[in-house]
Amino acid sequence: MDDNGQAKKLPQYIAALSVCLGSVAAGTVLGWTSNISEDLKASKLNDIFIDDDSLGWIGSFATIGAMVMCFPIGTICEYIGRKWGCLITVCPFTVGWLLIICASNTGMIYAGRFLTGLAGGAFCVAAPIYTSEIAQNEIRGTLGSFFQLLLTVGILISYPETPVYYTKKHKTSEALSSLQRLRGQSYNCDGEIKEIQIALEQDASIQVSFWREVQTTASMRAIFICFSLMFFQQMSGVNAVIFYTGDIFESAGSTLASSTATIIVGVMQVIATFVSSVVVDRFGRKLLLLSSIIFMMLSGLVLGIFFTLKDRNVIDTDAVNSIGFLPILCLIVFISAFSLGFGPIPWLISAELMPQEIKSIACSAAATFNWILAFIVTRFYATLKNAIGGDSTFYIFAGISMFGIAFVFLAVPETKGKSFVEVQDMLSGKVKAQKGQRDGIDNPTFKE
Repeated sequence: MDDNGQAKKLPQYIAALSVCLGSVAAGTVLGWTSNISEDLKASKLNDIFIDDDSLGWIGSFATIGAMVMCFPIGTICEYIGRKWGCLITVCPFTVGWLLIICASNTGMIYAGRFLTGLAGGAFCVAAPIYTSEIAQNEIRGTLGSFFQLLLTVGILISYPETPVYYTKKHKTSEALSSLQRLRGQSYNCDGEIKEIQIALEQDASIQVSFWREVQTTASMRAIFICFSLMFFQQMSGVNAVIFYTGDIFESAGSTLASSTATIIVGVMQVIATFVSSVVVDRFGRKLLLLSSIIFMMLSGLVLGIFFTLKDRNVIDTDAVNSIGFLPILCLIVFISAFSLGFGPIPWLISAELMPQEIKSIACSAAATFNWILAFIVTRFYATLKNAIGGDSTFYIFAGISMFGIAFVFLAVPETKGKSFVEVQDMLSGKVKAQKGQRDGIDNPTFKE
């Protein structure tokens, strides 16, 4: 659309940042137990007695809440819009944290964790859909990464509803106004609005059921890729690292205070995610995913070796102390690598690959699957570690990451700079759409 004038990027950045700022609340939910677990077990939260089993449930109740909310938020986004889908999460966030702060028993903490997790799960679906629908192809990766970046940093405000949502609701003037705000007044939005209308009209004219649509080649490939990425994201052990950073350092015998180590790891996570948001549209999704999971695998492997040397008495105490820096180095590398690629990109790719007619439900299903795996890892990491040892646990995580390397290399397509039509064309196995052919006729949204 070179003849449409120069589109402004700043309004798009502001819109994406605004809708993703609530991710910081989700980030505090995920990271809360990491730094406070010892205080909880010492009954420093309102003198409530908490043992290891209760601590496991406190960590995992947030993931239960998240998985429960993933499907409803997809439907909510269809009916009231993406913006309001994000805004309504303020209530469970607020009530949840109040329950935790004012808790007089573990039941109140569980309820608070469930509600805050519920709100966090909603953001995992609503925010990526929002940013994927407002962004131009050239910066869609960067804006899509804001969700993961601000999972560690913001507060909740919002900007315009997405043009795609308005167009689906036959509110053409609102769609045009929203797009104009995002692209700037010097940009001619008519062509882009027409493209959205044509794509949606083609979807409506075919009138196939949801179950028929998910059986198309493009849909099945998109679902397979997205669910697989969610699997490798969680089964790499990331939530075990995030929830139990302090415990890992203590069990490793590190001389660095666990609270200090946790802060260092958290800072590196923010920095790496910021770097990812800057470079994702330059280097592409696939390269970042590969680089990310390779270093995750290596750091998990080295951490496993460290625990083998320490826990199985392969070397003496002095030798263990001399390599006491390894746990913090491995966790910094692991979290940095995760935040660079496998943290933000699976969420971004889910919104990019899913066909429009199944996007809300399919993205909700992928997010639910993600949180189910997060619950399993969070709830049973400590149990597994006690049963087979910390070293074997991290060997398992590293082994899964090794399979993830092969999967990304062989199965994940590059979506950098591609329009929705081009992505669907690629997933359908058709000839790649030629750049510039975006009138919806020469390059239709392919159906089976």
